[in-house]
Amino acid sequence: MYETTIAGSLPKPVWLAETEKLWPRWKLEGEALVQGMRDATILAIKEQEDAGIDIVSDGEQSRQHFVHGFLVGLDGIDFEHKVRMGIRDNRYEADCPTVVAPVKRRGSVHGREARVARAHTKRKLKWTLPGPMTIVDTIADRHYGDRAQLAMAFAEALNEEARELEAIGVDTIQFDEPAFNVYLDAVKDWGIAALHRAIEGLRATTAVHICYGYGIKANLDWKESLGREWRQYEEIFPALAKSRIGQVSLEVAGSHVPVELLKLLDGKDVLVGAINVATDRIETPEEVAATIRTAARYVAPERIFPCTNCGMAPMPRDVAYAKLAALAAGAKLAR
Repeated sequence: MYETTIAGSLPKPVWLAETEKLWPRWKLEGEALVQGMRDATILAIKEQEDAGIDIVSDGEQSRQHFVHGFLVGLDGIDFEHKVRMGIRDNRYEADCPTVVAPVKRRGSVHGREARVARAHTKRKLKWTLPGPMTIVDTIADRHYGDRAQLAMAFAEALNEEARELEAIGVDTIQFDEPAFNVYLDAVKDWGIAALHRAIEGLRATTAVHICYGYGIKANLDWKESLGREWRQYEEIFPALAKSRIGQVSLEVAGSHVPVELLKLLDGKDVLVGAINVATDRIETPEEVAATIRTAARYVAPERIFPCTNCGMAPMPRDVAYAKLAALAAGAKLAR
């Protein structure tokens, strides 16, 4: 009960990439970069284990960004001529590649690092992939001309990758969908259908992560505009409860999400965000335990997996791992 895990990314070591940035530049090139990614993956696993995390991940150490890190392995995408565009309903701008031809997986995208991760931990291993809707929202399109159709094309590529990850020995495959908290009608119209295509045929545990974003200024400003209660989850949780996704990862700690909304996920495992990634303040184990106990009023304890609110890539590395230790200690208290 209360197995701990993380939402996705972890800060990269100073020797691998720029620090405390969402889109960091690599400091290595060629074979040195490949070796550096391998070493950083092993280190991330080791430090998660030392912190007491039960279900570990690679910390996305081989990806510059959680979306674009997958897209680099696909055909049909032009990375040479990026487009400056608003994403997450124009919450902030990013330099995005463009779809210029049919999207197709060129070959294994994350297989190499997944094998490294699987070989260096005996704990359950989770792998994160960007969800179809969030990919569509983080790329320009000059080919499909229809967001739902484009999402399905990406879902097919994601499914191929997920099947390979499962074969390597990944226990949980999670699709990151922060866009689900923005385009609420589209989630029900085609977002969940695209997720179903992405998980088709999988036997591994499947999860979807839906949060209010990294702890960067654009997201913090957006949160300030949402008022005293954040009720986006109320719009989409009933549909997710009926979906074939096994787990839902969400934001609780330090947020204005009414915790009673968790009861709308009846029948699902819930990855309860008990660590706030929008602040460098390190939670106490007692605070983490209190968040877990509050969630347990609305979700069966055996279905609760204490987690971080979101990825931690832009955070100071020492702070991130101290927060993971607090997460594990708090879960132990709650048990």
